[in-house]
Amino acid sequence: MSEKSVILKNGKDKPIRNRHHWIFSGAIEHLPEFEDGAILSVYSAQKEFLGDGYFNRSAQIAGRMLSFGVPFTKELLHRQLEKAIALRSRLFDKEKTNGFRLINGEGDFLPGLIIDQYDDVLVLQIGTLGMHRLRSWIVEWLTLALSPKAIYEKSLVQSRKEEGMQEYQGSLFGEVPAQAVIIRENHLQFYVSVLHGQKTGFFLDHREMRHKIQGLSLHKRVLNCFAYTGGFSVYAAAGKATLVDSVDISAAAIEMTKRNMVLNGFDRPNDRFFVADVFQFLREQPLEYEIVILDPPAFAKRQKDVVQACRGYKDINRLAMEKMPKNSLLLTSSCSYHVDEELFQKVVFQAAVESKREVQIIGHHSMAKDHPVNICHPESNYLKSLLLYLN
Repeated sequence: MSEKSVILKNGKDKPIRNRHHWIFSGAIEHLPEFEDGAILSVYSAQKEFLGDGYFNRSAQIAGRMLSFGVPFTKELLHRQLEKAIALRSRLFDKEKTNGFRLINGEGDFLPGLIIDQYDDVLVLQIGTLGMHRLRSWIVEWLTLALSPKAIYEKSLVQSRKEEGMQEYQGSLFGEVPAQAVIIRENHLQFYVSVLHGQKTGFFLDHREMRHKIQGLSLHKRVLNCFAYTGGFSVYAAAGKATLVDSVDISAAAIEMTKRNMVLNGFDRPNDRFFVADVFQFLREQPLEYEIVILDPPAFAKRQKDVVQACRGYKDINRLAMEKMPKNSLLLTSSCSYHVDEELFQKVVFQAAVESKREVQIIGHHSMAKDHPVNICHPESNYLKSLLLYLN
């Protein structure tokens, strides 16, 4: 054991032995002198080597494990990348779908790292200082292994501030097209603006739920709230919905929704596109739709936001439930990490009570296969959905 070793308190090694990645400061007995972001060896109170992780005194999560029971090396990093990409090769036929998540943080045993692939463009999101210090190794391997046209970093996440870093976006390799990249998803096509879109450009995590809506939309009137670039709208049209209305507060997002509908041959005169605040839209408009989709952005970005976020989730679901016709379907989602599935269901229950509707759960969220959750690290399961039947 070297002087550059972290020693945990007695009894605090169980999560690491169970291959959980996070180490909180309260679990640490001894922390050596080191530069924030450095990789250090981790030992139990009995001086047993547990693995290597990177550490940051400034962060709420003081350490994140990169290896368990063995030292972390450049070769081990490359093996983890290779295994993750091999999984995606098994999951996807690129002729059918060529937009997917390659690396899903702890779900692929690489905490702090997200990599999304849009055709031949890779987009990195790095949320921690320790992973930032490994960036050159990652880009080097991706360039050789995948021969992408471009690698772009788009790290605009709250965790960077907590880690003492500035937000960053910029090219790491090649040149990202100034115009949107076109990807395929289940043979449907979408424009993805890597440079200007939200997150890395597209919400890949809802792929299975979009496909579910497609299967339910035949001869239905569909309302897609918080439409962003129209993922659910395109799938509903592909499912031969009678009418698809899309609502988003962003004029740029609605314009991209229109473009994506046309891209797939759904230039239909009856479909409507509203640039509007969704809460106000639900209050003011009649909701004569057989399917309504509520997929808002995260209302709780921090733990202290949870109470206010729950009010927002309750209000938006109540507004929809009060006006939707009998025998209609409501797909409601939350991507707030701090609002877990149990709490979200309680909030939706309160909305049902206040709206005086009979509501049945007929489906839960189907996780996108390229967003694996490490069974030892369930915290990465952030997205939840309920498919509701309103009597």
